[in-house]
Amino acid sequence: MSIHIGAAPGQISDTVLLPGDPLRAEWIATTYLEDAVCYSKVRNMLGFTGTYRGHRISVQGTGMGQPSLAIYVHELLAEYGAQTLVRVGSCGGLLETVKVRDIVVAMSGCTDSSLNELRFEGFDFAPTADFSLVRGYVERAEAAAVPHHVGQIFSTDAFYHDRPELRERLTQYGVLAIEMETSALYTLAAKFGARALSVNTVSDNLVTGEALSSEERERSFADMVELTLATVTA
Repeated sequence: MSIHIGAAPGQISDTVLLPGDPLRAEWIATTYLEDAVCYSKVRNMLGFTGTYRGHRISVQGTGMGQPSLAIYVHELLAEYGAQTLVRVGSCGGLLETVKVRDIVVAMSGCTDSSLNELRFEGFDFAPTADFSLVRGYVERAEAAAVPHHVGQIFSTDAFYHDRPELRERLTQYGVLAIEMETSALYTLAAKFGARALSVNTVSDNLVTGEALSSEERERSFADMVELTLATVTA
């Protein structure tokens, strides 16, 4: 039993979906999993385990930001033996072509966080996704004709940013979208030898100003979650 998750041994699958919002974790569990059981309510960061087409799957909320996600991912990897972790989140599009409701499949995650700078004593570590998960997800998105983009995502520590000029520089280097968790997820997966992927539905576009309402976000996230479940159970 870990400090922040509080599940007993054996209650968590080795395959875990990671939404930021614990209520979204509950929505995924109740919508897609059979016989879903809540294994943790510590700090109201809900976690569930059930089955999807005969495969045992867990869904764990992580909160917002890399420090929060890193706590839950570290404990899932170190204490519960997780092997496959997929973030199912939201992001802001940085290019006009990355439209609201599209899915961004993150091959890598750059960041303004100092977490890896401290961990690696000054040199740059490039956190990347598991290739087999990227390939499997993209193949299924193409087969389902779901609009998606594959490339680098920016994981920031500041939701309200004081450096608007940074956005333009990121797009010049091909960064597709901005969120707050992927870089930490990929780093910890590398440390523990696990597979990780981050897929994010575009909830708003920072160029056009278009944005989804809360209700629209829930409906739009269905494609992302269904593709994720198909990928991890293949």
